[in-house]
Amino acid sequence: MSHRVSFIADQRGAAAFEMLIVYLFLVMGLLLPLADVAAAGFRYVSAWEALRAFGQKIQYDPPKDVTDWAAWKSALPTSVSGYPIENLQVVCSDSMAACSAGNFAAPKHYTYSTTVTMAPILLKTVICQSGNANPCSFTLFYGERFQ
Repeated sequence: MSHRVSFIADQRGAAAFEMLIVYLFLVMGLLLPLADVAAAGFRYVSAWEALRAFGQKIQYDPPKDVTDWAAWKSALPTSVSGYPIENLQVVCSDSMAACSAGNFAAPKHYTYSTTVTMAPILLKTVICQSGNANPCSFTLFYGERFQ
């Protein structure tokens, strides 16, 4: 029997060669996109937890005088866990109108937001929104009622 025929009959190395193809498919086609989704999910949940933590601080450590909303609003932190607290408003009516010098109702709610930025490697077209100035930034809003 010739060497060529013996190599064709003996295919012990074929499985090792196919394993490289299977490994590349699994890593590039399944694991890296899954890692993108997981990283985006962790960032989203972390930002949401920062919003809730800020809400709990306001809820469980209320100001002495709730009606003096301007004084305690400026004393609150501007970021929690690295996420900036933006658009903090104290709402003084059931119609969700922000407190102001002309609105004399007692404060009822507070609302605020933060921005979370994702950094996907492969799934940019799936995770990011097109048409935004920063397409991978998402704004999360949160609000709570005073007790």
